[in-house]
Amino acid sequence: MRGRTLAFVLMLGGTGPAAAVPLADHPPLQELVATLVQEDGFEREALEHLFAQAEFKQSIIDAITRPAEKMPWSRYRPIFLTEQRIDGGVAFWRQHADLLDRAQAEHGVPAEVITAIIGVETRYGAVTGSYRALDALTTLAVAGMSRSAFFGRELRHLLLLGREERIDPVTVTGSYAGALGLPQFIPSSYRAYAVDFDQDGHRDLLHSTADAIGSVANYLRRHGWQRGQPISVPATVTAEAAGLADAGLKPALTLQELRARGVSAGHAADGATLKAAVIRLEGDQGDEYHLGFDNFYAITRYNHSALYAMAVTQLAAAIGERKSAAR
Repeated sequence: MRGRTLAFVLMLGGTGPAAAVPLADHPPLQELVATLVQEDGFEREALEHLFAQAEFKQSIIDAITRPAEKMPWSRYRPIFLTEQRIDGGVAFWRQHADLLDRAQAEHGVPAEVITAIIGVETRYGAVTGSYRALDALTTLAVAGMSRSAFFGRELRHLLLLGREERIDPVTVTGSYAGALGLPQFIPSSYRAYAVDFDQDGHRDLLHSTADAIGSVANYLRRHGWQRGQPISVPATVTAEAAGLADAGLKPALTLQELRARGVSAGHAADGATLKAAVIRLEGDQGDEYHLGFDNFYAITRYNHSALYAMAVTQLAAAIGERKSAAR
């Protein structure tokens, strides 16, 4: 690849000391350029100019290796279940009630859940990320991490998205993982699930609250949201049944089957044929258990973490309760 290159220090797995590798000469980036030219119709010279502007950021590596989702629930919950975020959710809901009502009607996702996701992701658009997406995804693509191939694919999607939606990949900013806009969609999700909810001919998650609201609702529906069904309920689990929490987040057992194995959720979980997963969280007083239904699982498709899904669920409930109480 011709053009200006940026050198950075990269630890090469299994080689001992760190070695300086020119960014433009790193094989994953060279392979990506070849794919973009051969399969996507980009011009090599333009790509060389583009990637010459990318910067390797150690702060991105540092951030992604210590995500909040590694915290125990007792520390994670207070980050998102705050008075400010609850009040902000009520204000956001009131300001955009018509859009939220339309999204709920079209996709079946409650207004408070859409609001809570945007609240957890960006504090209702106040904090959308300061990393250049080009830097974030290039850094992660060449870093030799377990998910570097994934981020390389997202880098390709970023360039395709830029061409489709007139987004400048050099200047657009987002999270340390390359997530964009009010709802923090990674580029592949942006391309696949974003909708033009304000009908202006452009899917704009960076500036359009309407598009963000519609896109969150569309994303959840496309990932299995069930209109009118519960999200999660607290559960009581016998010692013998505690291992069910290790079976994953996807609902697999009916409530009737769970009861037979020592899991109960009281009257809040009606319908013996509903399927649920047992969710274990590390709370202030030790482990606490919940049942997560299909809608809980749909939220984990947004972020593959039970902590995230429970924060969204509880924030949504708190926003709904406060809005109702203020009427």
